[in-house]
Amino acid sequence: MIVIDSASPVPPFEQLRAQLARQIQDRTLAVGTRLPTLRRLAADLGLAVNTVGRAYRELEEAGLIETRGAAGSFVSAAGEMGRERARRAAADYAAVIAGVGIDTDEAIRIVQAALTNGTAASPPS
Repeated sequence: MIVIDSASPVPPFEQLRAQLARQIQDRTLAVGTRLPTLRRLAADLGLAVNTVGRAYRELEEAGLIETRGAAGSFVSAAGEMGRERARRAAADYAAVIAGVGIDTDEAIRIVQAALTNGTAASPPS
């Protein structure tokens, strides 16, 4: 269930995007699930079609959904590939940490700092 809080300082498209992303990541919306049409979801939530369209575009850019023309938008298997990539990166990171002798608490602080500062969002060069 999607709930848009009109009193929130967070824009409606971002509320929608975040809630759908969370449902995809926690598998409430399984791979292959067909999402409502833009018009249908906009009407159900009392939003403009362009607002829902923006949320869908951002989810598609993140690889969480895919649009198949007139067939509609579906939860993508690419989201699972991203999760597996993150698992592999975490295993590699753990091996590096063990190799250089950094303790677990420090390793977690390093990751938290990277996530907070946005460096985790930057692709490796």
